Amino acid sequence: MTAAIQARGLSRSYGGKPALDGADFSIEQGRIVGLIGPNGAGKTTALKAILGLSPFEGELSVLGMNPRTHRDALMEQVCFIADVAVLPRWIKVSEVVDFVAGVHPKFDRKKCEAVLAHTKLKPAMRVKEMSKGMIVQLHLAVVMAIDAKLLVLDEPTLGLDIIYRKQFYQALLNDYFDQDKTILITTHQVEEIEHILTDLLFIRDGKISLSTSMDDMAERFAEVMVGPDQVEAARALKPLDERAVFGKSVFLFDGVSRAQLRELGEVRTPGVADLFVATMKGTYA
Repeated sequence: MTAAIQARGLSRSYGGKPALDGADFSIEQGRIVGLIGPNGAGKTTALKAILGLSPFEGELSVLGMNPRTHRDALMEQVCFIADVAVLPRWIKVSEVVDFVAGVHPKFDRKKCEAVLAHTKLKPAMRVKEMSKGMIVQLHLAVVMAIDAKLLVLDEPTLGLDIIYRKQFYQALLNDYFDQDKTILITTHQVEEIEHILTDLLFIRDGKISLSTSMDDMAERFAEVMVGPDQVEAARALKPLDERAVFGKSVFLFDGVSRAQLRELGEVRTPGVADLFVATMKGTYA
């Protein structure tokens, strides 16, 4: 498949300290990718480079273009949603729609208005009168009316209650995403997005520490819960992680056959959050 984003040796430093340190990754078209990492790992710096907002060293191609030298053309194909507090409080719904219609060549006003008709948002309503969830609905209505090839989401549901968060991702899947579009998401609410992801990128200290599809993750990684009598046998297989749960030990393995693990205890596929915690141990020390 064609790569929507291709990075080789992507680097960026601030005050001599690397925020990105030779990161290599590739995101194929038509995928939903979670870029997951602890604070300060380089997520925001990577997004800024992808959006052409920050200089970088190395090679970076986004939709076949260099985001620094072809940013105007690239932005016709890209949408970006950050924390929802970016809209000015005085602006009206109708003014947001008018503005986007005036600046984005691929914006469909009728589609946007059709999406807004299913919300409680009214054309004369100002941002300062809206709840945070309503502002998210406005963002999403605008985004879903733009025929962009790449959607970048940086903590898009930060501060929202669980109902709005679920509605947000459901609308993305049902009303926006198709095989011609690519979505890149950064979030700390890993458990809420893992069911929609096709791929994972873990970033740590400016480097990509894990790049895998969700299907490959389910085949590659496994957890097993063992009793006290099997602990040493499990440790002999060199697990990635070990933790205690209700008097038993849970081990996480990379590349060990499930048939072999079933001899030790109950085997299951780890969640993204469990895998993240196991691979990031020491980061928060």
